[in-house]
Amino acid sequence: MSAMPLDFAVSGLLTLFVVVDPVGLTPTFLVVTDGLPRAARRSVALRASIIAGAILAGAALLGEWLFRTLGISLAAFRIAGGLLLFSIAFEMLFGVRIRREGEAAEQAVEEHVRNVAAFPLAIPLMAGPGAITAAVLLAGRAGGDLLLTVLVLADVVLVAAACFVAFLFAAQIGRLLGLTGNIVLSRLLGVLLAALAVQYVVDGVRSILGG
Repeated sequence: MSAMPLDFAVSGLLTLFVVVDPVGLTPTFLVVTDGLPRAARRSVALRASIIAGAILAGAALLGEWLFRTLGISLAAFRIAGGLLLFSIAFEMLFGVRIRREGEAAEQAVEEHVRNVAAFPLAIPLMAGPGAITAAVLLAGRAGGDLLLTVLVLADVVLVAAACFVAFLFAAQIGRLLGLTGNIVLSRLLGVLLAALAVQYVVDGVRSILGG
């Protein structure tokens, strides 16, 4: 594999991992599966990961077609997507996202939602607007190249698998990181995501000015 596909794959994996944040979702997973037996928790983890992965893969594959249908340029979407990702990074930096995820989880428990794998785990926490936007942006960067598109899908699969593993060890991860560790990790990932978001905006502006 050449350096370019490898760099593309690593960049895409990092982007999706930061946006989805498997480790950061473990407290929410523990809340929505509270009281469930171990086998049921494993089933929820697997279903949520599969559903979220399918949604993100679909977004990556259909993103270019959607652009053409709506008459939206990739440069415009890069700018809009970068701004959206930056807003998520801002929430991560100031703890807004954590509070929102907790509220969504509590609501799901109060309403006794049967399939918590679909809501709130898969949607909107794992495959939310930010993750869907990131998947579409990465597919757009692939530019129709088959190898790069396959790498995007591979990144989606790896992130979904990371979520599954994180959910399986949610209790251990929660005890290991503790409240302070979770907060620090969220802030660090927020800074990284902010930088990636700015890069998307810069790429979009360059594309418009150059075109």
